[in-house]
Amino acid sequence: MAAVGWGVLYAAVQAGWAVTRTGVPWKAHSVYPPAAQLVLAALALAAGAAAYAARAPRRPGPAARIVLAATLPVFVLGAVGLPVHFVALVTLTGAESVTGLAQVLLNTVGAGLLLLVLLASRRRRRGCCPRCGRRHPGAFDGPLAHPGASTAPRRTRLAVYLAACGLLPWAGVKTIWTLGGSALGITAEEWDRAVSPGESGAAAATAAVGVDVTVLAALVALFLLLGLLHPWGQVFPRWTLPLAGRRVPRLLPLLPAWLTGVPLAVYGVVLNAVALLTAVGAIAPADPAPPFTAARQVTWMVEFGGLAFTGLGTALALAARSYAARTRPVCATALEPAG
Repeated sequence: MAAVGWGVLYAAVQAGWAVTRTGVPWKAHSVYPPAAQLVLAALALAAGAAAYAARAPRRPGPAARIVLAATLPVFVLGAVGLPVHFVALVTLTGAESVTGLAQVLLNTVGAGLLLLVLLASRRRRRGCCPRCGRRHPGAFDGPLAHPGASTAPRRTRLAVYLAACGLLPWAGVKTIWTLGGSALGITAEEWDRAVSPGESGAAAATAAVGVDVTVLAALVALFLLLGLLHPWGQVFPRWTLPLAGRRVPRLLPLLPAWLTGVPLAVYGVVLNAVALLTAVGAIAPADPAPPFTAARQVTWMVEFGGLAFTGLGTALALAARSYAARTRPVCATALEPAG
């Protein structure tokens, strides 16, 4: 029912924005036209109705699945801008557009709910429990059995660590500038003059101790990565005091990992493609703006950003996939011996 409620809410918000002609940016200096917002409202209602139809029968028909599969990519694409807003909020620089942030969050929540409905529908078609994915007798709403805490397989940990290394070029350059050095032909003084006027108090405070605030945001993401890979991400460790020893709610680390990992990876791939096409001359280089004085400097920073986003997003997605598999609960009736 959550997907149905989301569809109604999303449609109401989009229709309200269309009627009041509220500006909702979908890219820099461009807003959704009212007609597009009404189309999105109609798609959300269709997706909500399909979600309701998909959950009612044990083996839903193809119509609901087709509607869900057709509408899901629309809302996934609408969630791609989440990493940009996430970085802005974590670094305390503020959201560029409240309506833009609300639009991205609505798309993200909808994409997640519709994906879960599709997964449950797929399980029903296979004759499995829509909740735990196993075949078992009895009702599908009984108690759940949770597995014990575990560490991700060594191969998974290695893949995650290698992907996370994509952060190093970007974080290294930003740290060099923060510590007063020079990189890419740009001195720390030039970088400070260009970014300091728009820097928040929190960003200035972290820079004063030699830590770039965006690097700090990446460290927070790395902390999440480690929690997804190790047992202390499943059972609260001793240093959490009153929570120590309790099971970590499964969605607490999974939601931020899913909601940022996939969009980050997609955004990073786009940046990498832009940098590559610029380097080979397929597209015109961007005009340099302070502190950059040459197009190649901009290209390198775009590439470093692409590597960072792709690496971190891929690492989060891989770690979340492992965590989801290792912590997946099953209905207690599925563990009962037959007969």
